[in-house]
Amino acid sequence: MALESHYHSKKDRIFVRGIQGSYGLKQELDRLRSAPRVFRGDEIKFSDGPQAFSKHYVEPEDGVTQTLHIHLEEYGPGGKSQKHGHVNEAAFYILDGKGYEIHDEIKYDWEAGDVAIVHNNCVHQHFNADKYKPARALVIKTKPMYMFLNMLFQHQVEPRATEATPEGVGFKAREEGEK
Repeated sequence: MALESHYHSKKDRIFVRGIQGSYGLKQELDRLRSAPRVFRGDEIKFSDGPQAFSKHYVEPEDGVTQTLHIHLEEYGPGGKSQKHGHVNEAAFYILDGKGYEIHDEIKYDWEAGDVAIVHNNCVHQHFNADKYKPARALVIKTKPMYMFLNMLFQHQVEPRATEATPEGVGFKAREEGEK
């Protein structure tokens, strides 16, 4: 008999691991208090592309926050993100542009000033609906907290595009001060 797939299992699953090891509140507070409190956005550069670019201000491996992951996403003209899913929630504050999300095969339109919420365990993808102008979103996630709880499931369904859209050829993410 084949092994039961964890995707289709009816068995209860344990999501929180035992936490053990040396931990002193004073040492942790000292570490957190010595960490930077201000990050200069112009010193942090975009990565990825050519359709979806990311600028990570605070992320889990930094050890600066215990519950937040904050990054800026820029979608080039007609660009899209990878299609993926993860355990943690995310809030996308749309800074400029217009586009849409597809969450579990349901389309949600957005434009500058909107907030798009990605719920836990949702397979989703982000799209810039404008073929000629970029779109930008500030993203706030609770990913570090989920990682601490060992709730690490994240799955990529479709990777980020490696080629620009026809209209986005040569597009570079806008750095600080650029419009």
